[in-house]
Amino acid sequence: MEEKDNYDEENNKMAGFNVLKAKQMEALMVEVFETVSSMKRAYVTLQDSRSPWDPKRMRVADMAVVADLRKLAVLRERFRWSVYGNGRRKGRNIGENAVGGGGLSLREVVAPYEAVVEELKKEVKTKDLEVQNLKEKVEIIVANGGDKKPGKSQSKRKLGIQAVPSPVLFETTMAQVTEASKFFTSLLLSHMHNAHWDITAAVRSIEAATASTDNYHSSSTSIVSDRHAKYALESYICRKMFQGFDHEAFYMDGSLSSLLNPDQFRRDCFTQYRDMKSMDPTELLGILPSCHFGKFCSEKYLAIVHPKMEESLFGNLDQHNHVSAGNHPRSEFYHEFLGVAKTVWLLHLLAFSLNPAPSQFESSRGAEFRPQYMDSLVKFSGGREPAGQVVGFPVSPGFKLGN
Repeated sequence: MEEKDNYDEENNKMAGFNVLKAKQMEALMVEVFETVSSMKRAYVTLQDSRSPWDPKRMRVADMAVVADLRKLAVLRERFRWSVYGNGRRKGRNIGENAVGGGGLSLREVVAPYEAVVEELKKEVKTKDLEVQNLKEKVEIIVANGGDKKPGKSQSKRKLGIQAVPSPVLFETTMAQVTEASKFFTSLLLSHMHNAHWDITAAVRSIEAATASTDNYHSSSTSIVSDRHAKYALESYICRKMFQGFDHEAFYMDGSLSSLLNPDQFRRDCFTQYRDMKSMDPTELLGILPSCHFGKFCSEKYLAIVHPKMEESLFGNLDQHNHVSAGNHPRSEFYHEFLGVAKTVWLLHLLAFSLNPAPSQFESSRGAEFRPQYMDSLVKFSGGREPAGQVVGFPVSPGFKLGN
């Protein structure tokens, strides 16, 4: 009888212990769900603070995410502690290399911080490139109209509705080509940084690969430095985009319309220019993917972005496969490429609208620098280039219009 009483008492204690443990586990799960919800809110805030860029808000959200990750790690340890007790669990001592009294290892505390730091380093690199690109845009705006009178800048804004092609309109469109190529170059550079490329080595490799086909790459010694790598990459993009510019169809076919009926061809080119100027190239190619402009975009993209380059940057060949099949992907990268392609295409239409058509020229490496025909990307003190300067490498071509 006494043994039965002891057995019942033991069962009651065990039942009470199980109820208590269940309540503890229930409370633990509530904390887990609350922490996950808090971390989700903090992560959304972190994402929102990237656009528009808000570094103060990003730091606060980042600290909140890290704090929630650390709390989840502590809750995980509490769960393991409650399940496996105060001794060893699955061959590992809870107190081994622990930090504080919570049983949390040093590696587990540091890991979330390391991950966030690496992510922020990538963000800083990307934002640095965006800031540099914005600075270059401001320089272009100032150079094109910042020092002009209000009346002149206003007339420039009205160039889009001109009834006839003009050298001024051509010059303005060339400035748009320069701006678009700079932005696409910055985007390509940011992807290279994110893929941990050696940018200088990559540009030198591109330079060596094109040395046999480009007359101003006759020198066997590369002069591309870390500071000039982005200009060399922009030069590579411009060379590919302007290849075939002197032909009425970029040598995509054997058309001779400009010779057989030159007046009508000039009128047709300017009509196409006016029709296309306000169009979104992505929307246009969504409707007419195989038009002449679509074929131009496909050929130029495949010439600029090698399959190995795309696979290294994006981890796949999805865009390359789409373009090779005659389609046009709706990715951010391809959209920015279309921005460059459209401005070059419009410039080409304008060139063949003018009579006589502009003649393209470019300097050779080592040639004398002539400020009346060239703009230096290397800035000198005082704003003027010293005498005796020579060309390192050309970035974009020049054009001679009439006289």
